Amino acid sequence: MDINRYSPSYGAGIKHLIKLDDCTTEDIFEFLYATKAMKAKFLLRENTRILQGVTIALLFGETSLRTRSALEIGIRQLGGVCVNLPYSERDMRAGENIKDIINVIARYGVGAIVTRGIKMKELEEYCAVSSIPIINSANDYGVPTQTLCDLFTVWEKTGKLEGLKTAYVGKCNPLAQSLLMGAIKCGMEVAIACPNEYSIKREALNAARQFGHITATDDPVEAVKGADIIYTDNYSYHSVITESEKKIMEPYRVDAQLMAAAKPGTLFMHALPANRGEEVTADIIDGKNSIVLEQAENKLHTVKAVLALMVK
Repeated sequence: MDINRYSPSYGAGIKHLIKLDDCTTEDIFEFLYATKAMKAKFLLRENTRILQGVTIALLFGETSLRTRSALEIGIRQLGGVCVNLPYSERDMRAGENIKDIINVIARYGVGAIVTRGIKMKELEEYCAVSSIPIINSANDYGVPTQTLCDLFTVWEKTGKLEGLKTAYVGKCNPLAQSLLMGAIKCGMEVAIACPNEYSIKREALNAARQFGHITATDDPVEAVKGADIIYTDNYSYHSVITESEKKIMEPYRVDAQLMAAAKPGTLFMHALPANRGEEVTADIIDGKNSIVLEQAENKLHTVKAVLALMVK
């Protein structure tokens, strides 16, 4: 489906956003068009206080910088109030009841809960009992809001999505899984190159293959051939990478040689934080074909769009 021929209704077809597997192509396009509208209003300094009087709760089980900043700033720009809720797995093991937690928070007048670092099994239990939208910013399964941001950035920079080829190179992680599902549902071709030690989960690959062509390989050069976008991610975010792991990942570093194996003018993407010299060289991430800063900027507009469509 061609996004440029789609007519948005500016409404969400889903109650919760916890993984892109649950979204149709139309759902994704709605979020992307809403992001476009939010960015246009932001650049014109138009008043978009559509969350006036609404409280959004952040329930984060791990640290965050860009996502938390985008959410807190975005909620304020929409006229809402942001509150941080304490979360720990220790509390959950001590006997906290998920249904009680969610019902009490909803009775406090909270319009939506945005989570981070809460395992998918637990998050699905939250959604089963929640009367208010739950939005997953990142967890062990995927990073749906980041992928929506990435898809919008590609659309903004190239003018299209359908027919483009995205190559993800590096260590497979939840971000790669979300990117795989989101890109393929938008009509993009996807290639993914990871070492066998860090390959994508078979179930995620099979699920995405229902929607289009995906190349899975351990050869980064094969993956980037004909690519319009090359994407990689941090190997050691929230963890420590060992010397043996560094050696395994070294052939997957995105450098000038690997970029040259793709199309001329291929765009480079990275969700940040980045370790220059590790998963990508400085000349690439800071070079003319990098759209990393545009991705980071668009995270603000994407989270605003998601909240605008999902909070009633």
